[in-house]
Amino acid sequence: METNVTTKRRPISLAWRVTALVGITTTLVFLTFNWIIVRSLEHHFAEQDAGELQAVANAVSKTLEVHQDEATTDAMMQRLSAIVVGRHGMSYSVWNASGQLLYKSVGPDLSPVLKNSKIGTRIEDDQLLIWNVDGKSYRGGALQIPDENVEVEPRVVAVAMDIDFHLDFLDMFKRILWWATLIVALIALVVAWLAVQWGHRPIRKVSGDIRAIRSSQLDVRLDPADVPIELTELALSFNAMLGRIEDGFAKLANFSADIAHELRTPVTNLSTQTQVALGQVRTVDEYREVLYSNLEEFDRMSLMIGDMLFLAQTENDPRNLRLAKTDIGMLVQGLFDYFGVLAEDADITLSKVGKAKPIYADRDMMLRALSNLLSNAIRYSASGSSVLVRLHQDEKLTIISVENPGEQIADDDLPKLFDRFFRTDPSRQRKSGAGLGLAIVKSIVEAHDGTVQATSRDGWNKFTVSLPTNAVVGDDTVIVCK
Repeated sequence: METNVTTKRRPISLAWRVTALVGITTTLVFLTFNWIIVRSLEHHFAEQDAGELQAVANAVSKTLEVHQDEATTDAMMQRLSAIVVGRHGMSYSVWNASGQLLYKSVGPDLSPVLKNSKIGTRIEDDQLLIWNVDGKSYRGGALQIPDENVEVEPRVVAVAMDIDFHLDFLDMFKRILWWATLIVALIALVVAWLAVQWGHRPIRKVSGDIRAIRSSQLDVRLDPADVPIELTELALSFNAMLGRIEDGFAKLANFSADIAHELRTPVTNLSTQTQVALGQVRTVDEYREVLYSNLEEFDRMSLMIGDMLFLAQTENDPRNLRLAKTDIGMLVQGLFDYFGVLAEDADITLSKVGKAKPIYADRDMMLRALSNLLSNAIRYSASGSSVLVRLHQDEKLTIISVENPGEQIADDDLPKLFDRFFRTDPSRQRKSGAGLGLAIVKSIVEAHDGTVQATSRDGWNKFTVSLPTNAVVGDDTVIVCK
């Protein structure tokens, strides 16, 4: 059986991204600049050539106009040939209106100009024709010479010049521009790469500082003033993360110490009772009593371990909840029935005020949280008193409060009530259980994106659970969050 393994490509480094962007941008800018320069030179040469061609055409036109009555054709030809003397690479031809060649100077055949060039009264640079003859390049144009004498037919003059010198210059200039573009692009790439490396030095320094931090140095923080302003937010975020890690390590260390302390007592009791039981021969009833006592310690240890496992599972993956339509009022009423005998024995009255529509929640977890709060309230209420559960709901929050009369809790101890193994009175260890009940309540409520808090005033202790109401439902839809 073949297995297709897809290898995830590593993202391109920031240095290469910036360098490539600078290189491409620089090349495009210089190519555009080169194109503009070359077009400007070509237009300049075209205008310059058009002016020279117009000057020759004007000379030819003036010569024809002044000497048109001369009877001697040789004299006319001599004057026409003198026009291009001293004008290197210049040639022209004269035709009559019927297309008959009247005069042609030394140079290439200019008939293509008559066929492909627009003939007007002036030679414009945008109407010039470029063509090749015997390996030479020519630029030329034509114009018509009108004559006021109706007896003389109009003539057409075609003028051309050799532009190899211009083209050679443009080719050389283009090569220089291409080499300049290549060199500038290479320089830009090198400078961009060096600039990126120099710009990344603060990042490498921060990375080195972070790499040097060990578990024993979680109190170390990055100084935002020592990094560029662009990295200030990164330094602050890292410091905040490091603070959370430090707090987690401290809680973990305290939790380990608390576990050791909590487990040491039952283990010591078990060891002492076993040693006493084995110290001398005893009756069956005495051994049975020792075993019952040990069983109580085992049950207590098992309950503690179960609670710790539950906390670990809930806090490691708080979103692994099975959310379904849950009626909080029904849960409270069910707990009243469950704790009814216990409350009756303690002469405690259980009552509920208010109501709330069903919300999406993990029913089993909410049942456990409310059970812990209710049992805690019954445990610390005096005989003849009452425990009150209030329900309130609005568009944003569903609030559940459990209130009971009891001893005043110090303000400094109120935030610590939800810490693991915390007790306001260590001497009440047996009555308080393992000290994980309220920690479990907090874990469950926070897993539902809610909050829990405790208040103590006027002889009443109150625990308030606030859950979001944005999941109020009206059907039996079940959602599983993973």
